Amino acid sequence: MLTPPRTVVRREGGLYALERALQRRGFRHVAGADEAGRGACAGPLVAAAAILPEGRRGEIEELADSKLLTPAARDRVYDAVRERALAYAVVVIGAEEVDGRGLHVCNLTAMRRALASLTPGPDYVLTDGFGVDGLGVPGLAVWKGDQVAACVAAASVLAKVTRDRLMVELDGRFPGYGFAEHKGYITADHSAALRERGPCEEHRFSYVNVAQVSGRAGLPPRERRPAPEQVGREPVERSRPSEGTVGVALGEPARQSLPVGEDVFMEGGVR
Repeated sequence: MLTPPRTVVRREGGLYALERALQRRGFRHVAGADEAGRGACAGPLVAAAAILPEGRRGEIEELADSKLLTPAARDRVYDAVRERALAYAVVVIGAEEVDGRGLHVCNLTAMRRALASLTPGPDYVLTDGFGVDGLGVPGLAVWKGDQVAACVAAASVLAKVTRDRLMVELDGRFPGYGFAEHKGYITADHSAALRERGPCEEHRFSYVNVAQVSGRAGLPPRERRPAPEQVGREPVERSRPSEGTVGVALGEPARQSLPVGEDVFMEGGVR
């Protein structure tokens, strides 16, 4: 029995080459999934999925990894993806659920929910960085997928713009933290605000830097979030920092000697 020929995806084919190769093999609806907010210590985790049309109808001007676009360009691409995609979905998971279930579990759950919401459903799934099982269709984890596959780039823009807008709204509800500027990632100003004000309900207490300023770093990650009526009170005496767990939420492997917020590597850096 003859095996089918290998599909060769050439680098010079550009952002659409991988999807086009899969479509030539019969996978008409290729979905991309990505997330935003994995490395932030405040605000929601947002995942998105998108299926672009085949051929030139699916080509979107300026489409690229969301981190490589200016805010104005991201907004234009966001509108274009929503207008031209065959299907798209966005899922938002709040800080409380991230604390309760763990970052990685929530990340996988959000991607599954987004992909399951697509109509038409995908024939093949491309994800950024790590695989998502339990989808019922074949898939591939692509290193720096938002720079390699158009559908993943489209999902990254949907997730990033949605989350940025939510953080601007949260800045109005919780003034003084600078959410509109740093979007919940660790910056010098954000760290200073945390020390001065203590965490608010939109912070992730499962992250060691947040737990430290609330005096709860000695607790297991899933037990660090206080009761709702206690969030926002003055921070109590700080615990000694835990080595090897800085910036890591439950379910994430510890990494030694890294600054708080370093787990943002899945998105490409603090902004």
